[in-house]
Amino acid sequence: MNINIYYGGRGIIDDPTLCVISQITAVLTELNVKVQQYNLYEQRNGITALPNTLKDADGVILASTVEWFGVGGYMMQFLDACWLYGDKEKIKQIYMSPVVMSTTHGEREGMMSLAAAWEMLGGLPCEGICGYIADTTKLENSSEYSKIIDKKAENIYRTINQKMPVFPASNQAVINKVAIANSIDLTPQESEQLSEYASDDKYVKKQKEDLQELASIFRDKMGQDGAASGNSEEYAKVLLKKFTPVAGLTAKYRINFVEGGKLKPIIIDINNSKCSCRVAEEEGCDVVISTDQKIFEEILDGHMTFQRAFMAGSIKMKGDFKLLRSMDQLFELMETKGS
Repeated sequence: MNINIYYGGRGIIDDPTLCVISQITAVLTELNVKVQQYNLYEQRNGITALPNTLKDADGVILASTVEWFGVGGYMMQFLDACWLYGDKEKIKQIYMSPVVMSTTHGEREGMMSLAAAWEMLGGLPCEGICGYIADTTKLENSSEYSKIIDKKAENIYRTINQKMPVFPASNQAVINKVAIANSIDLTPQESEQLSEYASDDKYVKKQKEDLQELASIFRDKMGQDGAASGNSEEYAKVLLKKFTPVAGLTAKYRINFVEGGKLKPIIIDINNSKCSCRVAEEEGCDVVISTDQKIFEEILDGHMTFQRAFMAGSIKMKGDFKLLRSMDQLFELMETKGS
C-alpha cells in the first residue's frame, strides 16, 4: 500500500502538524505501508507537477497548519493544481485523510475545507485529525495525545486497505451537473469548415467590418430616435399651460440650455397665482437651472421631475433648493406621463 503525505505548512520547528504526521508515518510504516512525504514549501516552484505523484497512491494525507486563518497557501496551490492538471479518474479511487492542527483557531473549518475540496475533485474523504495545540512540547510528551494519533492512523489504514465505501456527497453531484462544460456536437465536415473560417484572416476581417458597420447603423438610428426637437418658445408654452398656483410663492426662475447657444433661456416669473413664461436673457433670478435639451424634454413629458433630475446630476442649479423643489408643484407635468 502506498500513501502520500502532502504537507502544506511552512516547516517551522514547533509546527504541531509536523509532529502529528511524523507519528502517523511511524504507525503506517509498522503496518508495512510505503509512505512518501512531500513538503510543498520545498517544492513550491514545482507544485503544478505534483499531481503526477498521485498515480501510484492508494491514499493521501493532506496536512496543514492554521496559523491565523484557514489552511496554508501552498496547500491551496496544490489543490488548484490537482483541479487543473490532476487525473480525475485516478483521484476518484484515492482516499484522503485531512490533518489540520491549529496554533490559533479554525482547525475544524480547515479540515472541513480540505475534505470538501477533495470531494469536489471526485476523491474519497475519510477520517481526519484536527486539534488546537498552543504548545508543541505538550503534544510530544503526552501519552494520551499519542494514543489518539495512533488510533486515528490505524483507522486511516483500515479505511484505505479495506476500501470502505463512502456515501456520495452533494459536492460531487453539483460538479457533475454544472462544472463540466457542455461540448458542441459538430460533424467532421462542420468542424473542418469552422476551422477553415477561423483560420482565414480575410474572412475574419470581413466579419469584423460588417459588425462595425451594423453597430454604426444602429448607433446612428438610436441617436436620431432619441434626439430632442423642440425649441424654447414651445417649452415656455407647455410650462404656462401646466402651471398650477401655489399660495404665497413668489420667485423668478431661469432655465439655461447647455447646447451652446442653440436654445435661448426661458424665464419663469411666479407671483402667487400669476405665471409668466418667456424666452429672454434676464439676470437677478432666484434660481438658475442648467440642463440639456433632452433631459428637459423628459421632464416636460413627465418621465422625470426637477428634483429627481437634480439628485441624479442631470441638471445643475444655483439658488434656493426649496424653490427648485417647488417647481414640481407649480407645473403638473407628471400628468402627461403615458398620454
